[in-house]
Amino acid sequence: MSLSWISPAERIQALPPYVFARLDELKAKAREQGLDLIDLGMGNPDGATPQPVVEAAVAAMQNSSNHGYPPFEGTASFRRAITNWYNRRYDVELDPDSEALPLIGSKEGLTHLAIAYINPGDLVLVPNPAYPAHFRGPLIAGGKIHSLILKPENDWLIDLAAIPDDVAKAAKILYFNYPSNPTAATAPREFFEEIVAFAKKYEILLVHDLCYAELAFDGYQPTSLLEIPGAKDISVEFHTLSKTYNMAGWRVGFVVGNRHIIQGLRTLKTNLDYGIFAALQSAAETALQLPDIYLHEVQNRYIRRRDFLIQGLGELGWNIPKTKATMYLWVPCAEGMGSTDFALSVLQQTGVVVTPGNAFGSAGEGYVRISLIAECDRLAEVLQRFKQANICYSPDAMLSSADIT
Repeated sequence: MSLSWISPAERIQALPPYVFARLDELKAKAREQGLDLIDLGMGNPDGATPQPVVEAAVAAMQNSSNHGYPPFEGTASFRRAITNWYNRRYDVELDPDSEALPLIGSKEGLTHLAIAYINPGDLVLVPNPAYPAHFRGPLIAGGKIHSLILKPENDWLIDLAAIPDDVAKAAKILYFNYPSNPTAATAPREFFEEIVAFAKKYEILLVHDLCYAELAFDGYQPTSLLEIPGAKDISVEFHTLSKTYNMAGWRVGFVVGNRHIIQGLRTLKTNLDYGIFAALQSAAETALQLPDIYLHEVQNRYIRRRDFLIQGLGELGWNIPKTKATMYLWVPCAEGMGSTDFALSVLQQTGVVVTPGNAFGSAGEGYVRISLIAECDRLAEVLQRFKQANICYSPDAMLSSADIT
């Protein structure tokens, strides 16, 4: 029986095309052809979850008291681990009973926060380019997006002074993310002070995504929004264990900050899910309590990969400054080459998967994001394949869109 008379809700039809779907199709075809894919597309950390975390999960699963529904607001011990971590890292005091809420990954929380607080037609300020959940969540909620165009000449920072006064007065929420996915940009503490003052002036809720808090290099320490005096009055901050602790598939994150905003998100979630399996929350506590030597090992792993790939791409014509944080490189395409065409050309010609910049918004056009999720021997293979296919930062040597089949 045909179901052609059933159409998706307008909120789904309004979403922009998802570039990753086309990439997945091409990846599947390439694998069918026996091509050795090197996937540097998703921000999916390679390697195993730390052994102490795995052991804590196994022990917790063997405890039958963890087999039922967990508390809606998460276990008390995990919430204490979250607030203790914030106090240790940022000297920020939080109430574990009201200012911290575990999430089924930060993506879930970011999107559900939009549903909890955005009415149809509400104006939401979102950087462009941005992590897709920052604009797709508000779109699903029926919000109206005002893009804050980020530019390389401004080091990919939000230009608060460029936001029209009438737009700022109408805005309800501002999503942002430093260290940034996809650009790997970082923001100085002064920027955080400015954005708090801006949000207070215009009565805007700040939503900061700090999921790369610990993937920072060369002595750089990212700022937590909650370090800024008065920020907790108007903001919440999201974090995930996916990146630092190789726990992407475990789906564990959390939000901290203003208790009233968190309560609204909790109320929504009580109608949608039952929270994180208690055994995983126990494992997450262990992750947040790991000694700093583990963090340094993770940081050094990404530093090696960053330096290796930046040097290799430099030999192919790219001039990419060293990133201070995240697990990404934000790489320009050649002149006249769109990001989708470039990414698909690279995939078809070399078997290397990168993410087109326009997947993160229109201002990402002309760039691709490369994830540092492979060891240097595989990155050396990437560079070799680029050389063989004449993939370099030179308009005359680059493939054109006419070469795509």
